[in-house]
Amino acid sequence: MANLDDFDRKIIAALVADGRMTVTDLAHAVGLSKTPCQVRLRKLIDWGVIRGFQAIVDPAKMGLDHVAFAEVKLSDTREQALKEFNLAVRRIPEVEECHMIASSFDYLLKVRTSDIRRYRTVLGEKISSLPHVASTSTFVAMETVKDSRG
Repeated sequence: MANLDDFDRKIIAALVADGRMTVTDLAHAVGLSKTPCQVRLRKLIDWGVIRGFQAIVDPAKMGLDHVAFAEVKLSDTREQALKEFNLAVRRIPEVEECHMIASSFDYLLKVRTSDIRRYRTVLGEKISSLPHVASTSTFVAMETVKDSRG
């Protein structure tokens, strides 16, 4: 765990609000001069606290406004099987998120596609054929009420 102080937390909060902020503007926003702010920013990146910067795209404007959550139950949950599943699921671009779950199923996947027909194809041809998948169950999102990514 990184040892973060108030300035580090202010830098993180400012960049979460505006990841395109210049270092000069960031320094001004957190009350530091430019060089110490750059040093702290580099430290946060090197420590892995800040993992990167990216554009937040509106999925609906990209034609990807169908969201489904798939519960996945595996036939084998030994460590090697989990590793094989994890490696394979990362290669499916439609899977936005994959979480190992402590429940009656093993993984919860957030899958984004253009429509239900495309989701059915992804589920049948990609997700169901992942290593050790025994069964799946799907929940279709009707509306996104909160998305902290913007």
